[in-house]
Amino acid sequence: MKNNIGILDGLTILDCSQILAGPFCSMLLADMGAKVIKVEKPKVGDDTRSWGPPFKNGQSIGFMNLNRNKESIVIDFKNPDGIKVMKNLVKNSDVILENYRTGTMEKLGLGYEDLKKVNKKIIYCSISGFGRTGPYAKRAGFDLVAQGMSGLMSITGHPGDAPAKIGVPIADLNTGMFALSSIQSAYINLLKNNVGQYIEVSLLESALAYTVWESTGYFETNEIPGPLGSSHRISAPYQALRTLDGYLNVAAPNQSNWERLCDAIDRNDLKENIHFIDNPSRMINKIKLENGLEKTFLEKSREDWIKILDEAGVPCGPIYNMKEVWDDPQVKYRNMKIELEHPKVGKTSNIGVIAKFLENPSSVRTSAPLLGEHTEKIMIENGYTKAEINKLKTSGAIS
Repeated sequence: MKNNIGILDGLTILDCSQILAGPFCSMLLADMGAKVIKVEKPKVGDDTRSWGPPFKNGQSIGFMNLNRNKESIVIDFKNPDGIKVMKNLVKNSDVILENYRTGTMEKLGLGYEDLKKVNKKIIYCSISGFGRTGPYAKRAGFDLVAQGMSGLMSITGHPGDAPAKIGVPIADLNTGMFALSSIQSAYINLLKNNVGQYIEVSLLESALAYTVWESTGYFETNEIPGPLGSSHRISAPYQALRTLDGYLNVAAPNQSNWERLCDAIDRNDLKENIHFIDNPSRMINKIKLENGLEKTFLEKSREDWIKILDEAGVPCGPIYNMKEVWDDPQVKYRNMKIELEHPKVGKTSNIGVIAKFLENPSSVRTSAPLLGEHTEKIMIENGYTKAEINKLKTSGAIS
């Protein structure tokens, strides 16, 4: 029987991060059932609360999509009483996630060594632009900068074109994924060995991790790779090809798929051509191969070719715009678009959960919190009385 309690139920996260990498990580943890307390600065909260468009009734839709399933508390770290409140919350928490500039949390008395004294089992995850050590440790980091410095922008786009970043903030998102897996690994270690952990992940290193083919190729040959458009660096054909009414992605990187492709499109001449006889040959003659394939693919529509290739067992797929993505029957069947009710906005759409757990399914339960919406609730849960809460509000430590 399925259990409606998420697989991470009972895990409490203090999320002091903002913008994308940290909130993306904590959103995934929250979807899996963890209690995520979003610790925000006074008056403005997470910077993305003011980012847009789109806005709806004064609320940032981008913020709402990254901060579902969370509770918000406002704590002023410039107020000594605010620091005390934070340390009290740490006593009842399992994980701290933060992305302040290097040295900031330590100056506040909220670094790992400080909080380990409060809770020796705490898992402390720091996100930065370049890592907490080294010559760039104190630099601010952003996705665009990390994409450029990791080499990703040098291999994205088409040869001869201006530099292009990947269409999504991949350095931010991948940092969030590394933070997620590291926190879960540290939690497993805590359960096994009863010890906490300090973790750091950076945008630069998380982006660099994606350059598997390019970096290893450079290590071996000293040749500097460039952009290839949609084609693959070490196998062909594996790229977008033009059809009668648009582009189609065709993936035939191994020999069996290549032969099935030739049979499906009735191009036995390509299969027998010495220039395309195996993958090394196809890579050497990639432009000639592309021209030969497109000559045939331009004879039919994208949908016609998808039907033909799919029946032949050749991996292929359309290149969708966002409307086509969300109209796709597979995306709909997998419940990848969900609806939530927000107190100020009303009904909003979110991307659904990615990892599907059978016994303890992840879920989207609540919309993104209003700034400080749960301050009083969280304080009461951590042992504060109404009088103490009012006193801290008066001092400005919380709001």
